Amino acid sequence: MAKLPNPFDTDVTKLMAEFKLPGVDMETVLATQRKNIEALTKANQLAIEGLQTVARRQAEILRAGFEEASTLARELFQNQSPEDRVTKQTDAAKQALEKAFGNARELAEIVGKAQQEAFEVINKRVTEGLDEVRDLVKKHTKK
Repeated sequence: MAKLPNPFDTDVTKLMAEFKLPGVDMETVLATQRKNIEALTKANQLAIEGLQTVARRQAEILRAGFEEASTLARELFQNQSPEDRVTKQTDAAKQALEKAFGNARELAEIVGKAQQEAFEVINKRVTEGLDEVRDLVKKHTKK
């Protein structure tokens, strides 16, 4: 049985260079597509780095939370009056809530920053691509 060619083994650049359309500069088209892929790759890299930063920070928050809970548990089991225990528990709950809101805000800022950076890369490339199309049209209408 004959083996079918693997489409992934095909050099797209050579294939596209052989594909001729009147008035279309395939090298320019390929260069534009390369730039698009590079921009998408950069945006994805920024998004992944942002997620890694969030994961690291979440691990730090979790570790600190366990340490604080352990310290609080030791303190609560010391000889204290019921009133002192309630006061300490109430203060600890208030602090934990404030810290949780602060941590959530921090994580949201990290995610927002990563999204903004990725968006800026894509936005810049789209703007450049539109400028390239405009320039290409101008070039061909002058001929």
